Amino acid sequence: MSTGAVEIMVQPRYLAERSSPEQQHYVFAYTITIANRGSEPVTLTRRRWLITDANGKKTEVEGSGVVGEQPCIAPGAHYTYTSGVSLETPVGVMEGGYTMQRGDGSEFLAPIPAFRLALPNLIN
Repeated sequence: MSTGAVEIMVQPRYLAERSSPEQQHYVFAYTITIANRGSEPVTLTRRRWLITDANGKKTEVEGSGVVGEQPCIAPGAHYTYTSGVSLETPVGVMEGGYTMQRGDGSEFLAPIPAFRLALPNLIN
């Protein structure tokens, strides 16, 4: 996925050791890599997520930066972080966006397309 000069890659995974299916508690981690393909540095200032479980329950999460940081990503560089989410169902979807700021102070939205959270082998 590319928005302007920012490319976002997502790798979700199920954390069986942190989950309790019998209590409808499913934990997923996701690793995100944000690559700056442009010619100027960009800073990730805000995030917004929409998380939807298989029951249609929607949760919005907004806040400053990611994992307590507002990373500045130099041209040609990338930033990778891992975070997590818990659901009441074994399947869900996340999508959202990052507010990015250029060196001149102007901002743009880097959307994160929907990605699936699912137990391995649950969906073919």
